[in-house]
Parts: sequence; structure tokens; C-alpha cells
Amino acid sequence: MHLHHRICATLAAALLASGAAQAAISAEDAKALGTTLTGVGADKGANKDGTIPAYTGGLTKPPAGFKPGDGIRPDPFANEKPRLKIDAKNMAQHADKLTEGTKALLQQYPSFRVDVYPTHRSVAFPKWLLDNTAKVATTAKTGNGGRSIEGAHAGFPFPIPKDGYEAMWNHLVRFNGQAYEQKYRNLTVDANGRPTLATEGNSVQEYPYWDHSKTEAETYWRIKLTYTAPARRAGEALLIVDPIDVGNKERRAWSYLPGQRRVKVAPDFSFDTPNPGTAGGNTFDDIFIFNGSMDRYDFKLIGKKEIYVPYNAYAAVYGAKQDDLLKANHLNPDLVRWELHRVWVVEATLRDGKRHIYSKRTFYLDEDSWAALASDQYDARGQIYRAGFAFMAPSYDLPAPYTDMFATYDLIGRTYSLTGFTAETGGLRHTKPMSDREWTADALAGAGIR
Repeated sequence: MHLHHRICATLAAALLASGAAQAAISAEDAKALGTTLTGVGADKGANKDGTIPAYTGGLTKPPAGFKPGDGIRPDPFANEKPRLKIDAKNMAQHADKLTEGTKALLQQYPSFRVDVYPTHRSVAFPKWLLDNTAKVATTAKTGNGGRSIEGAHAGFPFPIPKDGYEAMWNHLVRFNGQAYEQKYRNLTVDANGRPTLATEGNSVQEYPYWDHSKTEAETYWRIKLTYTAPARRAGEALLIVDPIDVGNKERRAWSYLPGQRRVKVAPDFSFDTPNPGTAGGNTFDDIFIFNGSMDRYDFKLIGKKEIYVPYNAYAAVYGAKQDDLLKANHLNPDLVRWELHRVWVVEATLRDGKRHIYSKRTFYLDEDSWAALASDQYDARGQIYRAGFAFMAPSYDLPAPYTDMFATYDLIGRTYSLTGFTAETGGLRHTKPMSDREWTADALAGAGIR
């Protein structure tokens, strides 16, 4: 494993005492953005052997066949073939580029395979985002022991991170677009290989943090879900709002149950509460690989590493049929594209006096998008318990990365869940933000079906 270039090395410092703010980087250090680094802090150059190319701006031109406004995005790399196939027989040769979760899956299931394709650094961002990132890089700070941020808006707050908290904040506010909606399915596959629909519904997500028409926001992310299936869940709805000042303003969450015809505060929609939307296949803070407050763990920035991760996975995200994608024990390897990318590795260790079903977690954050693309979760015995993977498929029409479809593998129960499958329900559509009054508990009652 190699650490980031010497800029990051000179910035390394211990996390300040709880409640104190971490210092922002200097204007001199920020000059690396857009020169030796990309506008969001990734290494601009190729790796030593050329298997990771230099960054040239990402994918901003839609391929032939894309219809503007359509939620389904054709695969711009559909004609490519794998350059390498990794299975249990040859995994030892590639172990240094595999996550522990990937290794566990290869060892546990002879049918699991990692098909490695040529690497494309396809992530692109709007110019205003890059400009704002250069500005906020010198003003952004963490507070409350890393749990909150200040001095940042509409730009990646820590493009040159000094610690694990800063790196994870970049993931939490990752740019998928300011607002988008989708009709999605969450599916589980049991140990016998039988798929079951956990939930189907409509999802609306917004990141007020990225509203560049304003100078600040109190909320960085909010989501409203309305379930339409299965029949026993139809009409249920939930609303989650996450603040930027996490230390003083905790997550707000409400649920609507049609049988009771009332909205209830839902304080348990966080941390290791089993996620009912996936039939308990993951926890609330497993959503998007990691979601919510960093209160339970100490986050350590390990450094950068070259890792095989799902990337440009258009076939799985937009082109797959449910029955073709969901196979016994794991997703169909023929439909999952993997590439070699540089990732930031962040290790989270459970804090003394805190409880969680995971004693340790390792996150792998894509250097070009800051999205977490993989995770390893360990139980109280220190045994690997679950492995998570997000499937990167950038929205070249915005442009923005997109990683909201993800899988969680239970390596002990030999089950897995797939969250955010939209290929058969219309895909992802970028929208305009709703008014603040539509993000209230009263509005949630109107979203449910009585």
C-alpha cells in the first residue's frame, strides 16, 4: 500500500480533541488541485504500469442510443472484453489488489468470479463544482470529533484529506446530482438461492449541500421513500433528513404506516438498526456502503491502494434483467464489470463504550468520485461478516457519478441483498429539488397510501 503524494504526507496530523475544529489546508497546498491533482483531489497521472490511465476529464458525451431525459443509460463500453478473470484458482496472484470481502467471496463460492476490464476514469463533474471545491478546500473544517463540518458548501470539503473523518465526509456528501428520483426494487437472495422482493417503491433524494445557488445549507442529504410492493408494505413511507452539524443536530426520521394512518418519529433509523427496506439484509449505516453519523467509530486514513472494484457497471445497473442478475450466492459474474482503480482506504474501529454489530469496518473510496465502492465488515470476534459493493455507473448526461445500487453479502448466513435495482423500472432521472415544505412530517402522511 502506498500513501498519497507528499502533499498529503505533510498534512498528516492527529485528530484534535472532541469539539475542536480541524484546520483547513493552506492556499499553497490547494494549488495542487487542477494541476498535479484533479479538481477533486485525485492523482492526475497514470499508475506505474499504465493499467490505470491518466485522468483526462471523464466521460461527458453520451453514447449513441441515449435519449435525453431517459432514465436508462446505455453502456459506452459494451463492446469491451475482460482483460483478466480472477477466480478461486488464481486469486492468490492478485491478492494485493482484492478487498478482504472479495477474497472471502472467491474462497466461499467456486462460481464467484471477478471479470477485470480495461480501466476508464469516466467520472466527470460540472465546472462550478470544481471551482467551488478549490474555494472550500481552504475553509472547510471538521468539528465535534470529526462528526460535523463547517466552512464548506457546494464543493468537496476535503479534496486533500488529513484523516479518515475528512475522507468519509467526502463520501457522505458525494455528488450524484443535486436531486434525483427513481422507482426501485430491493431484493434478497436466501441461502438456497431463492430471490425475494423485499420492497419496491419510489425514491426521491436531494443533496441541499450541492445547491450552488445558495451560500450554505443546514442539511446535506434527505430521502423520501414510498413503498408500493409487496402488498403487505404498500403505502408505507419514510423520510430521513441528515444535518451538516451532526454533533448538535442529529438525524431526523419519520415513518408512515397506513394501518395506523399516522406519522411517527423514527429515531432508530440509524446505525446498526436492521434496514426493513432490505428485509434486514443490511443495517441503516450500510446504505450506500456507509451512511449517517460517524459517532460509533474511530476513522483512520490508511492511505491509497490500487484495488479491483465494480466500475462503469452499466450492464448491471441499467441493462440487466432481474432474473439474469440475481443468481444463487452472488450476482451473475457475467454482468458485473470490475476495473482497477486507486482508492482511499479508511479503517473504522468501534469506539470504547459504543455498540454496533460490526467491530471493525474497512471502506474503499474511489479517488475520482469520493464514493465508497466497497467495504469489509467484521463481527465481534474479528471475523469477516459482511462485504459491500457499490456499482459505479456515471451519469454522463449531467455529468455526475452514480453509485446508489449496491449489494451486501452476508458471508456467515450465505445470503445477499441488492438495493436500488432500477433497470426494469425506468432507471434514474435527475430532477429539480422540491420545496422545503415537502420535506416535513406532515407532507409524509400525504405521500402514503391509505
